Amino acid sequence: MYALQCSQSSSVTCASICNAVAIAKIMSATLILPVLKQDQIWKDQTKFEDIFDVDHFINYLKDDVRIVRDIPDWFTEKDELFTSIKYDNVPMEINRLRCRVNYHALKFLPHIEEMADKLVSRMRNQTGSIKPYMALHLRFEKGMVGLSFCDFAGTREEKAMMAAYRQKEWPRRYKNGSHLWPLALQKRKEGRCPLEPGEIAVILRALGYPSGTQIYVASGQVYGGKPDGSPQEHVRQLTSEPLTCVVASSSQVTKEELASPEEVAPFRRHVTSLAALDFLVCLRSDVFVMTHGGNFAKLIIGARRYAGHRLKSVKPDKGLMSKSLGDPDLGWASFAEDVVVAHRTRTGLPEPTFPSYDLWENPLTPCMCRA
Repeated sequence: MYALQCSQSSSVTCASICNAVAIAKIMSATLILPVLKQDQIWKDQTKFEDIFDVDHFINYLKDDVRIVRDIPDWFTEKDELFTSIKYDNVPMEINRLRCRVNYHALKFLPHIEEMADKLVSRMRNQTGSIKPYMALHLRFEKGMVGLSFCDFAGTREEKAMMAAYRQKEWPRRYKNGSHLWPLALQKRKEGRCPLEPGEIAVILRALGYPSGTQIYVASGQVYGGKPDGSPQEHVRQLTSEPLTCVVASSSQVTKEELASPEEVAPFRRHVTSLAALDFLVCLRSDVFVMTHGGNFAKLIIGARRYAGHRLKSVKPDKGLMSKSLGDPDLGWASFAEDVVVAHRTRTGLPEPTFPSYDLWENPLTPCMCRA
């Protein structure tokens, strides 16, 4: 009998549960309904049943794995499962099981789905007529900026504050700070730094998205710039002609642009519920744009591929964009051409898989092919 404890991030939770079901199948073990660990930052105590449809989860998988809701009274010991598996080190039928868990067995509760449907409908009807919308996963929160150890635009004061923050939070990595500048340059060249709000705005402009593009911003409080950290303000202020942005932030619970406080209130009790709303609205967008890696963006891109590659999912080439954005002699026309050419094959189209490729970002071979 195995018990799973996993992060309360909705995206990490999904991947962990898929792995747990697969391992229970391999070991012919009974799986106890997953327990979500308390979030250390938000002190959130979300339970599996607060987010997912438990009955559907158990019934859908009844022919694959036996799942029980609670630890039986007679069972005094349990093994906790903290593990992950790659798609290329298990049989194909196990990967297909993981895919069925992710895309079919895990269903959000009806009230979460219904609220997401309302937000999607309101996004499409912002101007009184039905229009497509873009979902932007903007990963530029203070914690993400700090943990990346990359260098970003900002005042001397902001850079000094970030250095002090990094020294406090990650003293072993920070050391005396003297080695961080060349490391930051190398990481940016390799495309391992989060895109800044201004950079992604310029890239979207180069890709041809005009003023008036409706954007749903899924983000925490954006670091730097205006004191309020409002994601839509960052995108508006860093473009020559503001894009029309609507914010629904998982850290800023207020969603005045799309939902009333009364509608949002039931979701305030659980941060993971707010993340689930962001996930569904991003999933159903006409265009999804990621700005940095992470399970949230990978799962969305993978799910959109699994649905048939019909919806565009833009994954910026951060390494190439770093080179182009840092070239002072590159004119706008040349820059725009570079951006368009670089992203012709980075829009969620089918890609071949290879060893160690991320199953959740590209489910093509293990999930969608019969052979």
